Amino acid sequence: MRLLVIEDDKDLNRQLVAALESAGYAVDAAFDGEEGHFLGDTEPYDAVVLDIGLPKMDGISALTAWRKAGRAMPVLILTARDGWTEKVRGFDAGADDYVAKPFHVEEVLARLRALLRRAAGHASSELTCGAVALDTRNGRVTVDGAPVKLTSHEYRLLAYLMHHSGRVVSRTEIVEHLYDQDFDRDSNTIEVFVGRLRKKLGVDVLHTVRGLGYVLEPAPSEKTGDQAR
Repeated sequence: MRLLVIEDDKDLNRQLVAALESAGYAVDAAFDGEEGHFLGDTEPYDAVVLDIGLPKMDGISALTAWRKAGRAMPVLILTARDGWTEKVRGFDAGADDYVAKPFHVEEVLARLRALLRRAAGHASSELTCGAVALDTRNGRVTVDGAPVKLTSHEYRLLAYLMHHSGRVVSRTEIVEHLYDQDFDRDSNTIEVFVGRLRKKLGVDVLHTVRGLGYVLEPAPSEKTGDQAR
């Protein structure tokens, strides 16, 4: 999953980016409203962390412009502790949630996980596909209850496919959502990660749709078995 952090406090921005990257996300950063608005308007982010008090262009203006342009990614706004008017303005402009400063990074992570789940239509923090389960709270992946160790890129790939299970996802879409803007993107590496992921999972859930991309769903026999039970 690919995120954007827009915060003019450089130390806080770096702290948020480091925490999000440690949690398995690809993260881009902007330090003013103009740059943040441009990135949010031109790149396919899964969610945005947006400070309201930004130089060059305030956060509410950036958010309003995104929504008018049809940008529907979830937005978590950062507000002052007593800034209830900012919270109201943020929600009216199209924000999905907020965190008041000062905050614990763990709360930001939890709220983002919830926003990403809801945006993909999932109610639980544990995503499942057949025998495969991914707990978004701790990044733990299991198959039939047994833990599976993945690299960061393998985990990002699985997490994106799990959030969008049952839908064919193109290689281009995967590349756009797995890597930050500074990464040397090569769609051919996706095939390598898919091959590794299939081998590590050891179950038939990740399928290639020729000419279109990949889809994560249980094998037909497994779906039939679930219906029989």
